[in-house]
Amino acid sequence: MKLKAKLTFGVGFLFFMILLLAIVSGYYVYRLKKDTNNILVDNYKTLHYSRNMLLALEDFRANTKGVQLFEHNLMLQKRNVTERGERAVTERVNHHFLSLKGETKNATVVADLRKDIFQLMYLNMQAIEYKNNVANTTAEKAILAISIVGAICFTIAFVLLVNLPLAIAAPIVQLSDSIKQIAAGNYKMRLHFKRKDEFGAVAKSFNTMAQKLEEYTESKLGKILQHKKRIEALIDNMHDAVIGVDEEKRVLFANEPACLISGLKLAEFEGKNLEEIASFNDLISNLLHKISSLRQESGHLGLVQVFASGKENYFELEVIDINVVPTGEESSQFIGQFILLKNVTSFKERDVAKTNFIGTVSHELKTPIASIRMGIQLLENKRVGDLNEEQKDLLEGIADDTARLLKITGELLDIAQVESGTIQMKLAPASIGPIIDYALLANRSMVEQKQIRIDVQLEKELPMVFIDTEKTAWVLTNLLSNAIRYTDEGGVIGISAKRIGARVLLLVEDHGQGIPAQYLTKIFDRYFRVPGSTKEGTGLGLSISKEFIESMGGEIDVQSDFGIGSTFFVYLPIPLPQPLAYNPPT
Repeated sequence: MKLKAKLTFGVGFLFFMILLLAIVSGYYVYRLKKDTNNILVDNYKTLHYSRNMLLALEDFRANTKGVQLFEHNLMLQKRNVTERGERAVTERVNHHFLSLKGETKNATVVADLRKDIFQLMYLNMQAIEYKNNVANTTAEKAILAISIVGAICFTIAFVLLVNLPLAIAAPIVQLSDSIKQIAAGNYKMRLHFKRKDEFGAVAKSFNTMAQKLEEYTESKLGKILQHKKRIEALIDNMHDAVIGVDEEKRVLFANEPACLISGLKLAEFEGKNLEEIASFNDLISNLLHKISSLRQESGHLGLVQVFASGKENYFELEVIDINVVPTGEESSQFIGQFILLKNVTSFKERDVAKTNFIGTVSHELKTPIASIRMGIQLLENKRVGDLNEEQKDLLEGIADDTARLLKITGELLDIAQVESGTIQMKLAPASIGPIIDYALLANRSMVEQKQIRIDVQLEKELPMVFIDTEKTAWVLTNLLSNAIRYTDEGGVIGISAKRIGARVLLLVEDHGQGIPAQYLTKIFDRYFRVPGSTKEGTGLGLSISKEFIESMGGEIDVQSDFGIGSTFFVYLPIPLPQPLAYNPPT
């Protein structure tokens, strides 16, 4: 328990007991006051009225004043009946008084009346004695209760008086002595408070400070310099460019490859902030831009293109955060970063060669495949000659394989053009309606074969989009073809378009088998096909669609519920309004 909580609990409990003592004392004083007041107010008055009636009875025969005095006190007594049996006795006194008024000389009535008055006095004397005993009992209980509560208050106060100064003063004295030891150079001094209050936290902080001071004093500068030189030698002999910065982006070191590709000397690197260097160096400016715009956490941030040694070089940018756990602490602290530029030029050159090879082979294969297709068409012409059923089946299989090969080579050629950057986009304002009509016409035979209904919904006054019409038609045809392939016979496919801000959203929705959630992030990767899918395909269509749409400044995405269907979203940009020409005044 914290020291503050202990003090609050102890003092609060003592305050509560004092308050309880005051309440108990007040309660019993009130009880005593009430008991004594009953004696004085009720019984004393009855005795007084009885005494006056006896005196009046002596003058009853002599004059009428005695009768009036008796009658007056009897009336007051009737109003002051408080004890058990007192009412009956008072009634007898009243009865005998009335009888005496008629026969003033009747000695028997006088004797009975005097007897009744003495009986009334006796009852009240007994009541006084009983109430006196009750008051004594109340007083004894008050003394006992007040004594018990007072003893508890005294005990608590004594415990606080003995323990509280010791609990506060002893750790302070020990802490003061330990600080004096640290000031004298004894950094091995430690506090051992086995408590979980504020003094325990102070002891933990004190021990952490002493441990750090001990490590600092026992460390040797020679060892530190030796380790520093080893690290510097290791970094300088790396083939990859390395730049080390602190938490404020100030350069701590840079190896020779980093100086070579940046065109800077080591003196222009060390001790300077990266933003300051970026103001006059394009490479550092590019690196900072990539780090700030793309980086969410440590890791690879893509390729950086640098012209060095007379040719284009490609480097893979990687940023590694350096976090350490300070001595005596539990949480890590960010102290800087490593910026690595790994030379991947050779891999890039091989990738370009691969792309060129694929493009060349795809281009070369299209000609013989087209020739084969033409030959198949000639064979299917009856003017060349009739074919038997087996030959027709064989020729149909060859035609299907030829169409498949032609599609694959076309997609490979598109991929090669995208990778090499030779693909040309002919961007111009265009309407969505004709593009949808083209896609529907291209897939009409598949739609009729599976008896699928296409539901087209276009927003009214839909604006034109700034796109390559041919490439966009290819993308929509591919998306619609996929939707037809995965939709059951007699199903429905939805195509809709509407404006959203500065873009037009084109949706293709099917109700097929859908895509499992774990594959949604890979669906646009090249050659990727959902495992277990029985539908034909190369895994290139969606990848090419993504490249085409993004090259036009658009965006493509997908949402899918497995077993329910998929929806592809294609965002196409709206052309910006052209500024009005300025005609200077003549």
